[in-house]
Order: sequence, then structure tokens, then C-alpha cells
Amino acid sequence: MIAFVRGEVATVGLGSAVVEVGGVGLELQCTPGTLAGLRVGQRAQLPTSMVVREDSLTLFGFADDDEKQVFELVQTASGVGPKLAQAMIAVLAPDDLRTAVATDDVKTLTRVPGIGQKGAQRIILELKDRIGAPTGTVRPGGAPAPQDAWRDQVREGLLGLGWSTKDAEGAVETVAGTPEAAGPVPDVAALLRAALRTLSKA
Repeated sequence: MIAFVRGEVATVGLGSAVVEVGGVGLELQCTPGTLAGLRVGQRAQLPTSMVVREDSLTLFGFADDDEKQVFELVQTASGVGPKLAQAMIAVLAPDDLRTAVATDDVKTLTRVPGIGQKGAQRIILELKDRIGAPTGTVRPGGAPAPQDAWRDQVREGLLGLGWSTKDAEGAVETVAGTPEAAGPVPDVAALLRAALRTLSKA
């Protein structure tokens, strides 16, 4: 099992990054918020979780150990695979997820694409005694993206979470006028969450 990777960031894509470790480029599937904190040419260390399938080995990378632990825990709930687990931590910070489960907040969980009311109720039932109480930590937003680059990152993040191209582009335009998009260094993670809130209201 690969617990973490540390090395120079070789590439940062729309849904993944490649980190060079000992001359080998390891591709990590990451949320837009995690990708926003990576810069090509700079060193990074990311906790990782490997998902093994018959025909593939996929390595998921995280901003911190808390995200990794929540990612692995939520997959113990019925019907939650790695892609849905990644969508959950992309939309909700670990403490927000813990709070939603602890308070039976079905509405918050259904903000995640792919989770309906029944699915949210099942997740709450199965995880309530295991997910733990909120830790009080604030998820780091990472280094913000340059102006306008956030549009592609948010759009691809939404597409990766299951929204259509039309919905994703509409949400990007909607949040373009928000405070999170203003200034020379927009916060991609905040913009993604704002876009998801917009889509959940539609």
C-alpha cells in the first residue's frame, strides 16, 4: 500500500496530477481543491489511497490525512465507491461531512452529485457511529489559481462529479461574478463549492 507520495510535481491536469518519485511519474486522482494547491516544478507531499480493481490500480491523492481517512471510511457505506467518495470530499470538507452525518442532515449530503435522499439516509445510518465528531480543523484552501484558470478547473471538476457540460458551463458563469472569483488569485475550492450550491438549487 502506498501511504503517501513526495516529490516534484511534473504536471497538474484538470482531474489529476503527476508527481515524480525516484524517476517514476505517479498519477494521482485529486479533487479540484487539492489540485489548486499544487504547482509544477515545486515539491509536494500528498497522502494517498490506492484502489485496486481487476483491471486497474488507481491512486487518489489528498490535501491532508483527514481527507484520506474520510475518503476511505465513507467507502464502507453501501453503494459508495471511490468516485462517489471523492465527490463527497470535493463538495464537503471532512468536518462538514461529519456534522452532516451526526445531525442527520440529509439535505447537505444530497448536494453531492450521485447522492439522493435515500442514499443520504443510508450513509447516515451506516456511518453515524463510526465517522466521529468534527475535529474543528479548517481544510486548507491551497494556493489559489491564476485569474481565469479557475474556470477550466471548476468546469472539469463539475464534469468529473457527474454534471453535464451545459450545467457545468452555466454554473461557472454564475459564480464568475462572486467575491471568490474577484482579484488576481481566485480560490478554486471555494468557487467549486459555490458552483455546486448553484446547481443544487436549480
